Amino acid sequence: MKPVLSLLFKIGKRKSTLEETVISIQKGDKDLQNDLIEKYKPFIAKNVSAVCKRYITESDDEFSIGLIAFNEAVEKYNSTKGSSLLSFAELLIKRRVIDYIRKEARVRTINFDMNRDSDEENSQTKIEASLSVEEYQRSVEHELRKEEIVHYHKILQEFNLSFHELLEISPKHADARLNAILVSKAVVDDPQMLATLFEKKQLPVKQLESKVTVSRKTIERNRKYIIAMAIILAGDYVYLHDYLKGVLEG
Repeated sequence: MKPVLSLLFKIGKRKSTLEETVISIQKGDKDLQNDLIEKYKPFIAKNVSAVCKRYITESDDEFSIGLIAFNEAVEKYNSTKGSSLLSFAELLIKRRVIDYIRKEARVRTINFDMNRDSDEENSQTKIEASLSVEEYQRSVEHELRKEEIVHYHKILQEFNLSFHELLEISPKHADARLNAILVSKAVVDDPQMLATLFEKKQLPVKQLESKVTVSRKTIERNRKYIIAMAIILAGDYVYLHDYLKGVLEG
């Protein structure tokens, strides 16, 4: 209880947001960092349990992975990317736990290979175990992909955009989509323009004109699509990034 009281004492003199608390931590307040982690252990356990599909306690290895991931989220969090700390931490925790599960599955498979006999029964057992692990990983990745989309949808709503609208406004030709994404990347690569985008919920068209080769008319025509793609590029979306990577490389 003491760490929580300490945290409340430190941030209770004024109504600091969680994000403001994180800024203090990123400036070097290690005591506040430890207190914050202690306070959010239930949050960490809840998200780790969601991945593992079982109740997780602090004694589980998976919880330790989640704890490290939460600490990583605190240290890496950047409010200009349009996501709350807890949304960012949730995604990061689940990714790290999934990576851990994958690694452990590979180790178990290797150990099985080293110790297996040549009889048919053990071969069948290996196949069943491998299929079980693969099926579990697919289901977990499906959930994580779904959560990314839900999170992205919430950010889009802050810009008065929707998935349905994106389908309507998406450039029809591959070259046009590629150019729009490159414009989005120019926004994300410029801290000032990125801050303007998320603070004012508007595309800094005037600033963009001097950064890209496309015309103002083209920028205005694809404004909503450019914003939507910039949100993905600025955010911590593993699967949505893969989509954009495919467009850029294609």
